[in-house]
Amino acid sequence: MASTTFVHTSDLQLGMTRAFLPPEAQARFDASRLAAIARLGEIATERGAEFIVVAGDVFEHNALEKQTRGRAFEALKALPVPVYLLPGNHDPLVADSMFSTTRELDNVRVLDSFEPVEVRGGVEIVGAPLMAKHASEDLVAKALRPLGPTDALRIAVGHGQVEARTSEAGADLIDLAAVEAKLADGTIDYLALGDTHSTRSLGTSGRVWFSGAPETTDFHDHAPGATGGETDSGNALVVTVTKGNAEVETVRVGEWTFDALHWEVTDDGDVSALLDQLAAYPDKARTVVKYSIVGTLGLEATRALEQGIGELEPVFAALYERTRLMDLHLEPGPDELANLPVSGFAHAAMEELIELSADDPTARDAVNLLFRLSTEA
Repeated sequence: MASTTFVHTSDLQLGMTRAFLPPEAQARFDASRLAAIARLGEIATERGAEFIVVAGDVFEHNALEKQTRGRAFEALKALPVPVYLLPGNHDPLVADSMFSTTRELDNVRVLDSFEPVEVRGGVEIVGAPLMAKHASEDLVAKALRPLGPTDALRIAVGHGQVEARTSEAGADLIDLAAVEAKLADGTIDYLALGDTHSTRSLGTSGRVWFSGAPETTDFHDHAPGATGGETDSGNALVVTVTKGNAEVETVRVGEWTFDALHWEVTDDGDVSALLDQLAAYPDKARTVVKYSIVGTLGLEATRALEQGIGELEPVFAALYERTRLMDLHLEPGPDELANLPVSGFAHAAMEELIELSADDPTARDAVNLLFRLSTEA
């Protein structure tokens, strides 16, 4: 039976920056995004893929610096198989489109119309490109509407959502039921989607997938009950299509981790567990953690917490507080109050600062500093 194997990816967003990354970490982030392209080529070679499909948002926007654009094109040019690029909402096919210069790359084909493109005899791709930043209709439906069943293997490529992110359904939402009808009658055999950065299968056919971004771009929120963010990004899909069927394999690509963590603390044991969790990250130079802490700690536990985080901060790509969610209070135990390592005016100042620290983070920092200095002395 005829078949084809290809790599499905999306949302490379080459040129993306992150405000919370210092310059040296941003440079590593940029390098990893280019490395992800090379890894896609390696996967294609390892799995015997005939081509790579990028389902939208190849670039962060259409006004990249020359250096970023040049390095991106070099990475695409080095891929060992043909690559098909779909314009998405970040890089729509407008007058100043980034795709106007990709025609210089022999192995790159831009899916710039709604007409099927022959990959080879018996294998076609049909794209649904964005011609503006915001679509005014279901572009996948527009691409598939004139097409009927075929004996060829046909892969559709789209970029957008199938579910509304608000209570109002938009005209551009992809009609999943209509897509699955086209899958069932043989008009298409697989729909490769981009826009959502987490890997996800849609519907019941097993032939409609978001590949997710090959490099992580947003936080996985681990707080109880949290929703949203990226829960399974940093992947690519290896898809083998036969008529009426698709086998999909998820392959890890990304190097970065973005985690949003939440801790409740009451004593030094909780502080030790928190610091141990941070210390256990294997590749801190490519890990971003934003965190919130709630609870009440004594002087010693607070000092241990701030000292431990202070030592870890420069090791991570970024490690910082979620300020609006922080609710950490200082409450020295009776023994700590009775044995404050200061006397006289300093003791009175310490007690006053302790009272203020319940509502004033600056006062809490002052208590910790005074406690640390007096202990060291």
